[in-house]
Amino acid sequence: MDFKSIESNEDYVIIREIRNFELDHVFECGQCFRWNKTKEGTFTGVAFDRVIEVERKGNDLIIHNTTEKEFNDIWIKYFDLERDYNEIKEELSKDPLLKKSVNFGSGIRILKQEPFEILISFIISANNRIPMIKRAIKAISKKWGKKIQYKGETYYTFPKVEDLQDKTIEDFEECGTGFRAKYIKDTCERVYESNNILEKIYSCDDNQCHIELQKFMGVGPKVADCIMLFSMQKYSAFPVDVWVKRAMMHFYVAPDVSLKKIRDFGRNKFGMLSGFAQQYLFYYARENNITV
Repeated sequence: MDFKSIESNEDYVIIREIRNFELDHVFECGQCFRWNKTKEGTFTGVAFDRVIEVERKGNDLIIHNTTEKEFNDIWIKYFDLERDYNEIKEELSKDPLLKKSVNFGSGIRILKQEPFEILISFIISANNRIPMIKRAIKAISKKWGKKIQYKGETYYTFPKVEDLQDKTIEDFEECGTGFRAKYIKDTCERVYESNNILEKIYSCDDNQCHIELQKFMGVGPKVADCIMLFSMQKYSAFPVDVWVKRAMMHFYVAPDVSLKKIRDFGRNKFGMLSGFAQQYLFYYARENNITV
C-alpha cells in the first residue's frame, strides 16, 4: 500500500500520507487523455462513467466527488494504490542511467484504465498530437456519451461499444479522427460482434496479448504496447514513440537502431518492469526535450 489510511466525507475521500503520487507526473506522462489541470492546480478527469477531481494537499491526496465505496471499488485499483512503487524505483535505480529518469518522474503511477476506451483512444493517438487526440476523444464522448455535471460544468462519459458499433466512418471523421475513422469503425464493429474479445485478449500472456491487439485495424506495435500497459496490466510492454526512442538513443543504444530493436532491448533489459521504466524514460525525455 502506498498510503497510510483513508478518511471519507459525503463527497470526497482523503488518502493520508500518500507516497509516489505527483499529479503532474501521473496525468501528464502520456498514459491518459481525459484529465485536465485546473487553474487551482488540481486535475479533473472522467473515468468509469464518473467525474472526479484530484487534489494534492501536503502529504495527502483528496479525491473529490466520490465516496469511500467508490474508492474501494474503483479508485484504489485505477490509481494502482496497492502497489509499492518504492520497490519498483529501487530496482530500476540500480541502473545508474535510468536512475536520473526515475528521480525526475518519481511520482508516476500507471493507471488501470478501461480497455475499450483505451483501445479507441490509442488508435486515435497514432501519428497525432496530444491536443488533437484529446479533442477527438472529447468530441466522441460529447456526441455519444452520457452527460455528467460537476461544479457547474458538463462532462461526458466515454461511449460503450454498443453506442458506437453502428456509426459510420463519416460520423467518426466529424469528431476529428481523420484517416483513423475507418480503423475506429472497424474496431467498434469487431468488438461488438465478438464474444468478449477484449476480456480474452486481457487474459492472454504478454506476448500473445501484443500479437492479438495488432489484429485490430490501426493498431501497430507501439499502440498495442500502450493498450497493454495502460489498461491490461501487462507490465513487460515497452511502447516506443519518438520520446522513448530519443531517451534510449541518448542513454543506451546506437542512433541507427530500429524501433523494434529498441523495444526488444528495453524488454530484455527491464523485464517485467519494462512498462514502468518506459514511463520514467518518456516523461524525462519529453519534459527535458531530449535530443540525440
